[in-house]
Amino acid sequence: MDAYWIIEKNHPSEIHWHGVNRFYYTGKSPYQKIEIIESSFYGRCLVLDGRIQSSEKDEFIYHEALVHPALLLNPAREKKVLIMGGAEGATLREVLRYKEVQEAVMVDIDGEVVRVSKEYLPEWHQGAFEDVRTKLYIADAREFLEKTNKKFDVIISDLSEPMEGSPAVKLFTYEFYSIVKEHLAEDGIFVMQAGTTHHLKIFFHSVMYSTLRKVFKKVRSYQAYVPAYDFIWSFIFASDKIDPKEFSEEEINNLLKDKEINGLKFYDGETHKMMFSLPRHIRELIEKEERIAYDNAPLYAVED
Repeated sequence: MDAYWIIEKNHPSEIHWHGVNRFYYTGKSPYQKIEIIESSFYGRCLVLDGRIQSSEKDEFIYHEALVHPALLLNPAREKKVLIMGGAEGATLREVLRYKEVQEAVMVDIDGEVVRVSKEYLPEWHQGAFEDVRTKLYIADAREFLEKTNKKFDVIISDLSEPMEGSPAVKLFTYEFYSIVKEHLAEDGIFVMQAGTTHHLKIFFHSVMYSTLRKVFKKVRSYQAYVPAYDFIWSFIFASDKIDPKEFSEEEINNLLKDKEINGLKFYDGETHKMMFSLPRHIRELIEKEERIAYDNAPLYAVED
C-alpha cells in the first residue's frame, strides 16, 4: 500500500491519484515546486507544481512524438536546432540522435529544474548535456530570441502551458510565434507540445492551432496517448514549406533508415501516419476555432 499520493485534478469533477513509493527530491525554484518521485506504476517521475511532467515508463512516447516528425522531415543537410524548455534533457537527447545536427541550443528559464534533472534523471538525458553540440542557456525563451540573430532549421517548444501570472504566458501568442518564424530558415519547421486533444478540454490546443495558422502556411495537429498524463496528448507542426501528411509510411521508414535513427520505441512510419490521422470530431473542433492568442489577450490553460 502506497504511503503517499499525488492527486492531479484534471477537471473539477475528475481526479487522478498516483501512488508514491519514494521522494528522491523535493524543493522549490523561483518559478515552481519541484519533486522527483518513484511512482508505483510509472517509475521515477518529474513532478512540477503537483503534476507529473514526465515518467520513466512512458517519456519516450512524448519525446519521440515531439521531436522526430520535425527533425526527420527538415531537409537541411546541416541542422541548427533550438529547444525552448525541455529541462529533463530528453528532448535534447532525441534531437542529438541526428548526425546532421551541428548545434542544439536549449533555453530553459528554470535552472533549478535543469540541475535537479541532471542529477536525478540520467535515464532521460543520457549525457546529452555533455554533448559538444549542446549549448545550454538559462533564460527566458522570448528574450533569447529577441536578442539573437541566429536562424534555426527546427525550433521545438517543449514548454508547459501558460497559467495566469506565469512568465510562459507570452510564449503562446501570435506575436511570439511571429518572432519564432523570423528565426527559422526558409525550409524551417516549428513544433510544439500543445496540451490535450480530449474533446472536452481541447480549447487550448484549438486556439494554438488557430494562432499558428495566422503565422504559418502549413499547420498540422497530431496526437499520441501518454499514459502518465491520462490523456491523449497533442502537438502542432508548423512550416511554410513542409506538410507532414504528404509523407507515406514507407517514406518515413526510409528516411529513418537513411539517417540511421535506430533504437526508437514509439515512432516509425506507421506511427507517423496514425499520429497525423485525427478523428472526425477532433478535426471539426479544431477547424472551427477562430480565437487568436495575442500578447494583450493571452490564453490561460486553466481547468474548464
